[in-house]
Amino acid sequence: MSQNKLLSLLGIARRAGRLSLGNDPALEAMRNGQTCVILVANDLSKRTLKGVCFAAEEAHIDVLIMNETMDEIGAALGKRTGVIAVNDAGFANKMRTMCRETDNRQKNEEE
Repeated sequence: MSQNKLLSLLGIARRAGRLSLGNDPALEAMRNGQTCVILVANDLSKRTLKGVCFAAEEAHIDVLIMNETMDEIGAALGKRTGVIAVNDAGFANKMRTMCRETDNRQKNEEE
């Protein structure tokens, strides 16, 4: 359920113009110092993930791996993508919190 909320929040952020969708736009936003956090789909290729993580580390930006696939993200945002740059601190902080809550809930279910 929290992931549905995350996808909803991503939709709001997209309509507000606070996201860069796709690998190249996200990398450009990072280089320009606009990005607060990077979200990636769980089925992103290892090569792309490695490149995104390298660029994010250079820019001191967190990379969060979502539970959704590129297709699921595409259905929610209207564009299939595996890399999302969040370019607003408020949205980024809320998304970090939501991802942590989901991780904690999954760990508790496994125990």
